[in-house]
Amino acid sequence: MKIAIIGTGNLGQSIAKGLITNNAITSLYLTKRNPETIQKFEGYQNVTITSDNVLAVQKSDILICAVQPAHFESILKEIQPFLTDNHIIISAVTGFIIPKIESVLGLEKFIIRAMPNTAIAVGKSMTCLCSNEIGKKRIKIAEAIFNRLGHTLIIPEDQMQAATVVCASGIAFWMRMIRATTQAAIQLGFDAKEAQELAMYTSEGAANLLITNGDHPEEEIDRVTTPKGCTIEGLNEMEHKGLSSSLIQGMIASYNKISNIKKEQL
Repeated sequence: MKIAIIGTGNLGQSIAKGLITNNAITSLYLTKRNPETIQKFEGYQNVTITSDNVLAVQKSDILICAVQPAHFESILKEIQPFLTDNHIIISAVTGFIIPKIESVLGLEKFIIRAMPNTAIAVGKSMTCLCSNEIGKKRIKIAEAIFNRLGHTLIIPEDQMQAATVVCASGIAFWMRMIRATTQAAIQLGFDAKEAQELAMYTSEGAANLLITNGDHPEEEIDRVTTPKGCTIEGLNEMEHKGLSSSLIQGMIASYNKISNIKKEQL
């Protein structure tokens, strides 16, 4: 596949790493206003670094846009004259709705929104996808790309803000949980490196239990807790201190923020 990433910032670099590692490209163009900041990609075969968005468009069939929302409309206007009927435009721009993209590019373009997270760099992203009406004919291509970089779920566009909170911002939320577990392990006597190792692999194991077994989290919790045991003692103390409610309230606050971004566009 001939792919261009328009705007190779943190997310764009994560996508690029995933595509390169998983051999998902025939050619890959990476654009950035200051391309010297992404020179680390220069040595990879069939990877071109440039500040020229138009060149990247002309050399690619699939465009993954990962720019800042404030810059996206001007970039769309820049590349619009150079788009062909075959181009697939995949937007990973937070909060930038499909009708807004269509207002610049037109209804006849294949437009797909993707909301991956930074775990795409290691092939473990949870990526949600949606499209405009004509884009439904090409969404399987986007699904195939992102399935090589993790797991995908096709959802209605009106759920994309929520998906951003759960999946994209969710990486930061889980990192904070892992950090807190690491800090507790240090207090319990492990050195910092050991503590983080314990936290990382325990969280990975918990997620894989649910993925593999398909159980509800409470079913797995029941397998660990025993009457008057240390696990239920710890869980109840965490809940008394507001663990679940704090996490839920934080995610709702994040959702309200992204909803405000959407309102500013309308």
